[in-house]
Amino acid sequence: MLKINRPIPGDRIKLLIFDLDGTLVDSRIDLASSVNAMLRWMNRAELPCDVIATYIGDGAPMLIRRALGDPDEEHLVTQALEYFMKYYREHLLDTTYVYPGTIDVLQQLQHGTNGTQRQMAVLSNKPVGPSRRIVTGLGMEKFFFQVYGGNSFHTKKPDPHGAFELMKEAGVTAEETVIIGDSNNDVLTARNSGAYSVGLTYGLAPHSLEAAPPDVLVDKPEEMLAALNRG
Repeated sequence: MLKINRPIPGDRIKLLIFDLDGTLVDSRIDLASSVNAMLRWMNRAELPCDVIATYIGDGAPMLIRRALGDPDEEHLVTQALEYFMKYYREHLLDTTYVYPGTIDVLQQLQHGTNGTQRQMAVLSNKPVGPSRRIVTGLGMEKFFFQVYGGNSFHTKKPDPHGAFELMKEAGVTAEETVIIGDSNNDVLTARNSGAYSVGLTYGLAPHSLEAAPPDVLVDKPEEMLAALNRG
């Protein structure tokens, strides 16, 4: 059910910035399988998929650190991360899929309420290479003028640098921008950049939205239309 904490002036919005994992695609099984492959390689016990899902959202290095129990030995984290990334690159599209209804919604969101064409981009904390492969592999590249990942800049979300860069490329202001995602990182990125925010409850980290409520909270992709295509 659509919950509006602060209305978004859809007629003034010119840029939509989407998170990837848990927002556009459900990637939890491929990520969990890759984490567990790494744990097996390191002779450690595997973790349940639901547990690993709670570790996702802050980039691959933090995902691996959490899966290893935050060890002091940095060389272990480095080795584990290298193995994880190699395995994940080979399996990132095994089961990952676009959330049902999302493609339709993207097509409709491209057109604002006043008939203007909106620009759309992806800003993920996942490394940029895998992010772009997923977007392209699942047929979404036509919607986005840019796809940035967690290693595209010197900082990750919730630092606003990536959002500011996308606004600059699109030639828009923060007041004309909405950041859409399933975690507090996305909401905080919006707050830190001055943009509006839409939070999704069906993603990988909706529990984190309790600590950082978005301007609008939606339960399914179609509700984004009601939130953003309004005056």
